[in-house]
Amino acid sequence: MKHLIRILLALSFLCAAAQASAQTFPDRPVTLVVGFAPGGNADIVARLVGQKMSEALRQPVIIENKGGAGGLLASEAVAKSPADGYRLLLVSGAFPAQAAVLPKLSFDPQNDFSWVGTIVSYPLVVVVPAASPFRSIDDLIRAARANPGKLNYPSPGNGSLFHLATEVFGAEAKVDMTHVPFRGGAQQLTELLAGRLDVMFDTYSVVQPSLAAGRLRAIGVTSPERLASMPDVPTVAQSLPRYEASSFLGIAGPAGLPAATVQTLNAALRSALSDAGVRQRLVELGGTPWPGSPSDMASHIRDSTARWKSIATARQIKAD
Repeated sequence: MKHLIRILLALSFLCAAAQASAQTFPDRPVTLVVGFAPGGNADIVARLVGQKMSEALRQPVIIENKGGAGGLLASEAVAKSPADGYRLLLVSGAFPAQAAVLPKLSFDPQNDFSWVGTIVSYPLVVVVPAASPFRSIDDLIRAARANPGKLNYPSPGNGSLFHLATEVFGAEAKVDMTHVPFRGGAQQLTELLAGRLDVMFDTYSVVQPSLAAGRLRAIGVTSPERLASMPDVPTVAQSLPRYEASSFLGIAGPAGLPAATVQTLNAALRSALSDAGVRQRLVELGGTPWPGSPSDMASHIRDSTARWKSIATARQIKAD
């Protein structure tokens, strides 16, 4: 009996300590791990939002760049961190794509994370070289149907989000185009500009400089609505009503974060996204501000993973 009492007292102490910790969170700096190099779109957004979150949390939000393996090293590091809210992950659209196509991961993409909230949605832009005969999505579909397998498109790797999104387009349009995988995005853009590739699906921030210079032409966006930054470019859905694809950014922590800690972080994130300057900058980067709840983010991760897995199975896509 005495042994049982000691156990119960110990458990009560641990519960009280956990509750007190959650109530005082945060009492030191919070680290946001970004799985990509400094200076890229994800890093820019992390620093932009992190600065505003630090004001709400009254603690610094420190950005830690941990690149490698398309963000997998960062995901693994956070999944194995203490569940106290002081080390978080910037989740990108690559996360559910990797969860769908990679057979073995060092972490469970569904169960090893606590979802905090979404930040921004990034529709993709469908672009062709300026000299291309294709001036619309309908032009592209007609040519692809007339020449099965002869049109080609790039992506930054087999099983990448951009590969999967283009294959969904092919399935919806009932066309077959040839995939040309690259290691990263710089070379594929060079090849597209040179006219050795026919079409590319990518984010606005990647293609915008070439669009502004008149070297590429945008023929569609993959969001349900036109982009504020490209109001004259029609949606792909105007030709393929069921088609939609996008990338996104959000924040997660290790599994088991206290509910109060998640709520505190989500409130800070929503506060950051309510700032007019932050929202304007996200739009300038080609995104749509997307403040969401932890459950919204959980649903998006689950649904996106299932969607990408379905197309990967149907098209026999395997990651590099």
